[in-house]
Amino acid sequence: MTAPLRQRLKWNEFASPDDLAEGLARKIGQTLVQALAERGKATLAVSGGRTPKLLFEALSFAPIAWERVTIVLVDERFVPADSGRSNEKLVRDHLMRYRAGRASLVPLFRAGASVEQAAILGDAAIAALSLPLDVVVLGMGPDGHTASFFPDTPNLEALYENADGRAVLPVHAESAGEPRLTLSMQVLTNARLLAVHIESEERKAILMQAVADGTLPIARVLAEAVTAPQIYWAP
Repeated sequence: MTAPLRQRLKWNEFASPDDLAEGLARKIGQTLVQALAERGKATLAVSGGRTPKLLFEALSFAPIAWERVTIVLVDERFVPADSGRSNEKLVRDHLMRYRAGRASLVPLFRAGASVEQAAILGDAAIAALSLPLDVVVLGMGPDGHTASFFPDTPNLEALYENADGRAVLPVHAESAGEPRLTLSMQVLTNARLLAVHIESEERKAILMQAVADGTLPIARVLAEAVTAPQIYWAP
């Protein structure tokens, strides 16, 4: 698996995080414009964490018909939407501003529901969209996790397999810190554009080692991608 996967990865390297954010924002914008021209609407799935903030701010100014774009969360911590740990809050504060403020958002956290109930509600919301997703932007943690597929998840193989064909899955992993919700492997890997957004030499080395080993979640997801995964990286 390692050599074919290495060969499929399309590397896009930039001199700085600012350049990286601008470059990836351009690529996402171009892909969404193409989707809008071909299908009249577009979908964008984004990840949380610290790395995407510059990307979100650059993308928020993109001159596209955001009112016809639906933003989806790749994953979510099961915390209220006003929590500082909420990916929904991150997206609303940094991406859904300026021009991108006209987009709609599919939340995953549902107040008053359990994480399992929220997964069922999220599944219905994602299934109602036109799949496959046009753009999925993934991050990667220092443990090789991506989305909310964590190496220490007890039922990780079952989550990968997703025998019920669900779009949103509940995740319980000790290293995650709290219960989570994640788009399924199948929804992520069928995207028309699958991009991984990482920074630093350390994260690049972790990614390359993961690809070589083939076992960590980031490698499993990239290996299943239907289109060549795009890696966007800056030191």
